[in-house]
Amino acid sequence: MAPMFLVSNAEMVKAALDAGITGAIPALNYRSVEDLEAAIKDIKAYSDKPFGINLIANKSNIKLKEQLRVCLEQQVAYLITSLGNPKEIIEQAHQVGTKVFCDVVDDHYAEKVVALGADAVIAVNNEAGGHAGPNSLEVLYNQLSKVIDVPIIAAGRISTKSRLDNALAMGYAGASVGTIFIPTVECPVSADYKNACISYGAKDIVMTTKLSGTPCTVINTPYVQEVGTKQNGLERFLNRYKGLKKYVKMFVMLKGMKNLEKAAFTTTYKTVWCAGVSIEDVQAIQPIKEVVKGLTEDAVIPQG
Repeated sequence: MAPMFLVSNAEMVKAALDAGITGAIPALNYRSVEDLEAAIKDIKAYSDKPFGINLIANKSNIKLKEQLRVCLEQQVAYLITSLGNPKEIIEQAHQVGTKVFCDVVDDHYAEKVVALGADAVIAVNNEAGGHAGPNSLEVLYNQLSKVIDVPIIAAGRISTKSRLDNALAMGYAGASVGTIFIPTVECPVSADYKNACISYGAKDIVMTTKLSGTPCTVINTPYVQEVGTKQNGLERFLNRYKGLKKYVKMFVMLKGMKNLEKAAFTTTYKTVWCAGVSIEDVQAIQPIKEVVKGLTEDAVIPQG
């Protein structure tokens, strides 16, 4: 179960572990490092099965050093890195036996992180929710398999058993699955968000740069249509200047986080819901164990 910004939490990971899969949580889903530590301890007390934490590795994440320290002190089984240089994370993690999986969208970045010691890569294709890549599932695997020799994990519309089987047949070592776990019983988001994942479809997913400055997929609600999906002139102007770029990214991300949090957990006209095209394959709100069965045992997903 993929780490999903402002969605994943300890209860979802516990349910994933019970269902026979692993799961990860973005460290930034917790307001403080103390809250992150408490969540890790809670999961470890519940189960001895492996789970992970997702760390944003670029300079916009001012909590990175403390988040990494807590993850390593608590002996989290693996870390997933996104959006930045994972060199320091990999070096420190390997000192305590923690594995590091790095999000990649192309062969160039994959070669870089493997040279740094990444234990596996998560290949983010063009049908992924959140920060999608430019290449298809098949094209991306063909690119990566030619230049790296670590396990390659598929990410992007692995939403049915046939899609998972197809990815494994290509040579992927596994899959990182996100969107279809949003409309689940254990997920903490609002009923409106869950129902939107059922009532909207793949054609309703659009890319926006307004949340973090980095292109991100969202459901094309009336509010998203009203405000648009491109950064405004001032944001684009400020992003051109290297000295300001870091601070602009931090500001845009913080503002985007607040908008997402408000939309995810309350009913509001200003609705911005992150999701991927996998919502096309969702028909009902289910327990996580049933979603896992649907991926692995050809279970029939109930209608309505």
